[in-house]
Amino acid sequence: MNPGEPKPEVKATDPKPDPAAAKPEVKAAVPPAEVKAEPQPEVKVEPKPEAKAAEPKAEAQATGLAPDPKAVALTHDTNTAEPTPEGKAEPKTGVKSASKPAAKAGSKPEAKADEIKNGTKPVAPKTTVGNKIIFTLAAIGILAGLVAAYIFGMERKAQPPVFKPVSNPYESAIYANGMIESDLPSGENINIFPEVSGPITKVLVQEGQTVKAGALLFTIEDSVQRANTELAAANLKLARDQYDKDRASYQMDPKSISKDLLDTAEDTVNQAAAALKAAGALLRYYSVKAPVGGVVLAVNAAVGGYVSPQGDYDTYTGLFDPLVIMSGPQEYMDVRCYVDEILISRLPSKWHVQAQMQLMGTDTKVPLEFVRVQPYVSPKIELSNQKQEQVDLRVLPVIFRFAKQDLPVYPGQMVDVFIGQK
Repeated sequence: MNPGEPKPEVKATDPKPDPAAAKPEVKAAVPPAEVKAEPQPEVKVEPKPEAKAAEPKAEAQATGLAPDPKAVALTHDTNTAEPTPEGKAEPKTGVKSASKPAAKAGSKPEAKADEIKNGTKPVAPKTTVGNKIIFTLAAIGILAGLVAAYIFGMERKAQPPVFKPVSNPYESAIYANGMIESDLPSGENINIFPEVSGPITKVLVQEGQTVKAGALLFTIEDSVQRANTELAAANLKLARDQYDKDRASYQMDPKSISKDLLDTAEDTVNQAAAALKAAGALLRYYSVKAPVGGVVLAVNAAVGGYVSPQGDYDTYTGLFDPLVIMSGPQEYMDVRCYVDEILISRLPSKWHVQAQMQLMGTDTKVPLEFVRVQPYVSPKIELSNQKQEQVDLRVLPVIFRFAKQDLPVYPGQMVDVFIGQK
């Protein structure tokens, strides 16, 4: 039986309670309005169980009747089976209605006492750490989106070009890609290949060096060929000595030697002389010289490298390159323009043609002098070595000329060319 709740024995014993005995209960009763008006009605103050247990005894003494054990057991079962949060019990008699405010006033402390006794507390709704993290990340994402939208939405002014873009200098002109090359009657550059095989022993020129015709460029190891030349010279000397002896003998006594032997000895001398000449010519191939005067553009040979008539093997490209690339004198240089086959009909005649080139990446413009047209339409070469370039396009080469002076131009450089009409 719960000691905090009053015993309802009065219900079964006395339907007419004594007014004098019920008087203390009326004094202890507090109206519901007064209980509700208190800010914290007896929440932290726990009523003593002796006082609560003494109330029913006072009632029993006031009435003068002993409580019925069956009624007490019935009341205990009812309170235990159906507990109410406020400890309410519906009265059937007027005495019970008088004790109702007292039960209401002491219900909350009794409930707290039960919670402390049982060790259970009500769980208040709390925000978990996961929800806090989600809300924080969402706020950060929204803030980052707003900042990104502001940054990417800012209008940026375009920077001015480094140089003035190429423009057409004439009212009507044909545009063509051009490539600078050396000024030669025919061909583009001079590619020098050796005529014999062997390792290189000397390289006597540098790139950019101006050389004269016949200047030695590099040499190839020639010990074997030099020995063959010396052997040919020795054979020639032997043949000449034998011929001189036979001729002297024939002059002293024509019968001492036949005319046939003398002629054979003379032929042997001629053969030995021819062999020596061939050996000497072959020996000169091991010393490569400049065929014409000009400028050395590239040197692909190195001391110790093995070369052949195919050239020098490039380990990076897997191809054979010429040992030396030369150009003619560079007081004047040529520009080879590639005119699209669709625009060939618009080319002006050679007496009325005029052209101007502009160096890529600069504002330098140079007037051009017409030289010739190479009358052969051929597939366009890959000038820029890019996949988007149309290599199946056919073009007509047109050659112009200009004075180099102090212009920063080199063979192989690409330029923009406009071909107009005078």
